[in-house]
Amino acid sequence: MDNVKNSVLVVDDENANVMALAHILGPEYIVRAAKDGQTALEAAETHLPDVILLDILMPDMDGYAVLGALKNSEKTQNIPVIFVTGLNDAVNEERGLSLGAADYITKPFSPAIVKLRVQNQIRAINQTRLIIEKQLAEQGNRAKIDFLMRMSHEMLTPMNTIMGITHVLKNTETSPKKQSYLDEIEVASRSLLELVQNLLDTSGKNEESFLLTSSVFSFNTMLQRVLENVTRYATKKRQTLTADVASSVPERLLGDCERLAQVVANLLLNAVKFTPEHGKVHLAASVLNEDSETITLQVEVTDTGIGMSKEQQSAIFNIFRQIDESSTRKYGGVGLGLSVAKRIVEMMDGKIWCDSEPDKGSKFTFTCKMQKE
Repeated sequence: MDNVKNSVLVVDDENANVMALAHILGPEYIVRAAKDGQTALEAAETHLPDVILLDILMPDMDGYAVLGALKNSEKTQNIPVIFVTGLNDAVNEERGLSLGAADYITKPFSPAIVKLRVQNQIRAINQTRLIIEKQLAEQGNRAKIDFLMRMSHEMLTPMNTIMGITHVLKNTETSPKKQSYLDEIEVASRSLLELVQNLLDTSGKNEESFLLTSSVFSFNTMLQRVLENVTRYATKKRQTLTADVASSVPERLLGDCERLAQVVANLLLNAVKFTPEHGKVHLAASVLNEDSETITLQVEVTDTGIGMSKEQQSAIFNIFRQIDESSTRKYGGVGLGLSVAKRIVEMMDGKIWCDSEPDKGSKFTFTCKMQKE
């Protein structure tokens, strides 16, 4: 809209007035002219100008009749009309305003006054359009989000069924080759399940759908569970996956275990994904600071992967942004995990950031606040 000029229709039977108004408005607006009422109505219906400057005293059809016809048409009834007339008494001004005129300019007119009166109407029109466009965009986004959430929920049931049956089959006697196939199905199913969960978390704009819970949990047990799942992916790429938890980290904490596990898993999976075969991924957890009731954990995930430039790092936590389409095609991923991780960390009164260089790997660090048991 910023690149498109607003338009003004000038209606006056005096050619000198039309030329003067066109000269005043021409550089800033698209100006069209009509010299009688009927032509004005036809031009308004065809071009739908943003503002109409309308003379009152015209032959055949005066300005009041034109204004009435404009207001009776669904297409033109919302176009603001400014009377520009030599009738400068209060009675005529009151009559025009009562019929629906937006403003009133008397002749001889001041160019500055004409510009300001038109600008006021145009500004109001543009602001209204922006509001409407924003509302329509929000409605469209809401519809897309609702669709994603419905589809994601629909996918959870068959995915859980696939994983359940795969687990049962793995515990039955079968050939090594079939066991390998089942392992592949399980890894792919877990990957898809995590993607669906990230979609649900990303689409859940309503904070009620993304509330943190609080319970006592074992940090080491949580981490071990995450590492077991991620090891499946690292093993496939012949990577070394290690972890180191400082002795200062309490064994038992009070907080949202599952959301913390989700952040750790997202960072580890991201590191495995963008690290070539035979690479290394390492996690380190420590206490950044503490007081009598809380501790601030710091977790670092370091890899020997492809790394990123400063420009790429600025976008990695943005929703649905991928740092490089060619890398994405090669290594996989749709750019959801890191945006979800950022949201969770910030809800835990922490922050997340990345240090990286191209071809030299990356280190993702996040902090989060936990209650002491």
